[in-house]
Amino acid sequence: MNQDSRQPRSKRSIWGILREIALILIIALLISTVVRTWVVRSFFIPSASMEQTLQIGDRILVNQLPWPDVERGDVIVFDDPGGWLDPTLTQQYQPNPVLEFLGLVPADAGQQLIKRVVGVGGDTVECCDDQGRILVNGEPIDEPYLAPGAEASSTSFQVTVPDGHYWVMGDNRPNSLDSRYNVDSEGGPYVPEDDVVGIVFFINWPLERIRGMGTPEEVFAGVPQP
Repeated sequence: MNQDSRQPRSKRSIWGILREIALILIIALLISTVVRTWVVRSFFIPSASMEQTLQIGDRILVNQLPWPDVERGDVIVFDDPGGWLDPTLTQQYQPNPVLEFLGLVPADAGQQLIKRVVGVGGDTVECCDDQGRILVNGEPIDEPYLAPGAEASSTSFQVTVPDGHYWVMGDNRPNSLDSRYNVDSEGGPYVPEDDVVGIVFFINWPLERIRGMGTPEEVFAGVPQP
């Protein structure tokens, strides 16, 4: 009789444990979804436009919170302002469904780019001084993050960035279709604030490349306000 009374309790206990496990998994999935949708997202680097800072195959974490504000020197991920990406290339992008579900790659990564902010709203950015340096509001900047041997820009330009927009450039300047080459694009050469997905703050893969990414404040420390 004691054995019969224990059996139902044992079954109920097993079902209770399974329900608790299922509840924990659902909560964990919901938290993961919230985090990767509104807080942090992971991206895969598919091109050499940001070398040597970011290399092909790197996986990065992006802060999607509305703070801190985007500053000169930040590396940002942003939606295509319009016409920056070759449609034939974006159509070829097929995210891994498993990595997409786990939040390791976003479903819309084929429509986004990554560059460094060189000018913010109101800044005048031009190329170049007699030493080949970019000038921001008349102040030349030394850019230690550029790819080895790369010129600051082989293309001359002078622009004033509209309020609420950014002028962006890749660290691998000879191999980056950035603001300089999108003057005639549908969306123009500037990145609107609303198109910014977030600021890159960490390289989380591969293991030998794991490191934090900060803003090179010393590069723009001498730049006057516009």
